Amino acid sequence: MAAPQNYLAVIKVIGVGGGGVNAINRMIEVGLKGVEFIAINTDAQALLMSDADVKLDVGRELTRGLGAGANPAVGRKAAEDHREEIEEVLKGADMVFVTAGEGGGTGTGGAPVVANIARSLGALTIGVVTRPFTFEGRRRANQAEDGIAELREEVDTLIVIPNDRLLSISDRQVSVLDAFKSADQVLLSGVQGITDLITTPGLINLDFADVKSVMSEAGSALMGIGSARGDDRAVAAAEMAISSPLLEASIDGARGVLLSISGGSDLGLFEINEAAQLVSEAAHPEANIIFGAVIDDALGDEVRVTVIAAGFDGGQPPAKRENVIGSSSVKREEPAPASRPAPTPEPSRPTFGSLGSVTPREELKPEPAPAAPVNEAPSAPTAPPQVPRPSYPDSQAEELDVPDFLK
Repeated sequence: MAAPQNYLAVIKVIGVGGGGVNAINRMIEVGLKGVEFIAINTDAQALLMSDADVKLDVGRELTRGLGAGANPAVGRKAAEDHREEIEEVLKGADMVFVTAGEGGGTGTGGAPVVANIARSLGALTIGVVTRPFTFEGRRRANQAEDGIAELREEVDTLIVIPNDRLLSISDRQVSVLDAFKSADQVLLSGVQGITDLITTPGLINLDFADVKSVMSEAGSALMGIGSARGDDRAVAAAEMAISSPLLEASIDGARGVLLSISGGSDLGLFEINEAAQLVSEAAHPEANIIFGAVIDDALGDEVRVTVIAAGFDGGQPPAKRENVIGSSSVKREEPAPASRPAPTPEPSRPTFGSLGSVTPREELKPEPAPAAPVNEAPSAPTAPPQVPRPSYPDSQAEELDVPDFLK
């Protein structure tokens, strides 16, 4: 009966394929705590380079340990052939992260199989994958889209990180090696932002059930990361997170939001409250917002905010912003004609192009009655120049009157 008293959520991070294994190597390097790392690959040589707790070579028979050759079908079959071994290493997990670099062979084909096994064992299964850089070619991009669609069906929540977006926050001199390291760093942030809330005691603690309430069967999710120092650092970091270049869409309308705030021991409760309020205003009015604060003195005066928004599929809020801009420009045009009819010498102005400038002038000549009120209205702004209406038929005089009224 002592087991339940000492029970902690068992979290396992599975790196599938070359990209996934590189990602967990990065997590091990920075000392991500409270999780077990499992590396799965068809490339035996790449597995030797990993420091994962468990290494599983699923390409022994099918590829003789030489990799899947960027063929997802090979990666899928390799994982299926070793289904029992994968099931064995996943047993007992409460939460399983499946990380992979989409577009290749083992990660694209094997990740959905691993996720299916994890979910069948009752674990909360979260996919954190990258979409390939454009320079990696159209074939990898197409394979990645198919793999993402397949993985989405097998996980509770899927976070997709577009590598191309990393270019917008990178220096132009960045090397290819550093670019891929940046992708690994973002994968790390996604996993760490969730696991730290559960495994690290903090200012505001969360348990596994809190995280599960947001991420269970949530579908697609968006992740944003922000950090800031100085005045209003928590709010600035939260603003950076919800407008992060990594977000392919807005978090508007998200019904589940996981908010992780990390800072030094001087992190204040009011700072956390302001940051959480900012995020809650961006989400759905009835969103389930789970937030926690982790104290990490290594951060100094820096505050880091990770936002994971889930619970919405379909509906792209950024399109609404473009519509708003379009409608505002239309509104600007509408009041302009409304203000011009007020001074009546410009009846030709609102309809100057449509009714023509010649026909109305010929009709106005025999009508002295409308001419009288016309003289009264303009007399207020510039009465002396407008009084001589006998010359009203002259087109030149009328054109000279118009700019005076506009001024």
